Amino acid sequence: MRIYLAGPDVFLPAAARRGAALKKACAHFGHEGVWPLDPPPQAPAAWAALPEPRRIALGNEAHIRSCQALVANLTPFRGPNADPGTAFEIGFARMLGLKLAGWTNDPRCLATRTRAWLGPAARRDGDAWRDDEGLLVEDFGLTENLMLEGAILASGGFIARAETGARCRWDDLAAFERCLAAL
Repeated sequence: MRIYLAGPDVFLPAAARRGAALKKACAHFGHEGVWPLDPPPQAPAAWAALPEPRRIALGNEAHIRSCQALVANLTPFRGPNADPGTAFEIGFARMLGLKLAGWTNDPRCLATRTRAWLGPAARRDGDAWRDDEGLLVEDFGLTENLMLEGAILASGGFIARAETGARCRWDDLAAFERCLAAL
């Protein structure tokens, strides 16, 4: 099965090495990993005239269309939530009817991560938590925002959380491999 490897891993200092490791793990489970930085399939010549960000977005959409599944790294990125680009890719893949799975190296639920990230700005309001602007902190005990987790589960997939906090949250691939085995 061709699997698009969504996540903020493309921003790591050794992104090419990370992509190779993820693709190798896919091959071990009989899958073909598609890394976002791979050359896109059938890129039209007209794309060459587009600004780089647009070419990247179109290329990633083409990659996703060429796959049967998407496995998303939901490890918090620059805050308590998953990478916003990854969130878009999950929705795009769900719309296309792909099988989805997600993984994270942070075993905490979203509400716990958000409260920790807010620090003293998080305040109790009855049974709920709010930020310093009075906005409600989503608290359903889920790994990620309810729409992301809902999309993954509705596709027949699941989310794998690290058993404990990974020593280095970007190095441990155990939860990722649980997704591959299940697919």
